[in-house]
Amino acid sequence: MGLGMRLYAIGDIHGQSGQLRAAHDRIFRDGGRDALIVHVGDLIDRGPDSRGVIDYLLNGQDRGENWIVTRGNHDRFLPKYLRDPGWIDPNLSNPLPWTRHPGLGAAETLASYGVDARLDEPRLHAEALRAVPREHALFLDSLPLWFLHPLALFVHAGIRPGVDLQDQAEDDLVWIRKPFLDSTAAHGPLIVHGHTAQNHPAHYGNRVNIDGGAGWGRPLAAVVIEADGVHLLTDGGREPLLPGE
Repeated sequence: MGLGMRLYAIGDIHGQSGQLRAAHDRIFRDGGRDALIVHVGDLIDRGPDSRGVIDYLLNGQDRGENWIVTRGNHDRFLPKYLRDPGWIDPNLSNPLPWTRHPGLGAAETLASYGVDARLDEPRLHAEALRAVPREHALFLDSLPLWFLHPLALFVHAGIRPGVDLQDQAEDDLVWIRKPFLDSTAAHGPLIVHGHTAQNHPAHYGNRVNIDGGAGWGRPLAAVVIEADGVHLLTDGGREPLLPGE
């Protein structure tokens, strides 16, 4: 896997398989088919084709594509549900199981596998076990929590400031907001993350948030990161993401 001094990243996908392919096309036009692409997690939920997103990324990695995929908080829900339908993520402000939570997007994910989330348990769980390929659950379970490159550290939500990377807690890496988002400290590497949806990707000096809100119907962001800066890739070309703008 090449570690050239240009790399690409894609924000929270949330089941938007068509947008994912379009983002890859923008990257390929800018950097070629062998470009190193990092996906910062939240592959599933809310959008219409979570199954297609997993198929596309899993098959691409199996073919040897130069793609890294890190784990988001939403990527934990499906495999954990398959193991334990009553599991509740302790970080949720509204403590409900994935399939009964009104804001997580489980119904859309299950529908992409042909499962009606309105079914009662335990039938819903049985149908999900039947419909979701085992390799999809294993793929989500095996996603790394971060990827460190000479140009940046990629992680879904962020890091807890002042804590060594090896000592970071998984719940922080996939869920953290305020302590990380409010920090102006230099973290060492530039942190490229998603998780906190915005109207537009933004550069904050010590971090770049590339969650443009695809889970809420906005465009899926793709950026190029180089030693001299970060650019958003659009259909019309590059747009600089400048610190503080």
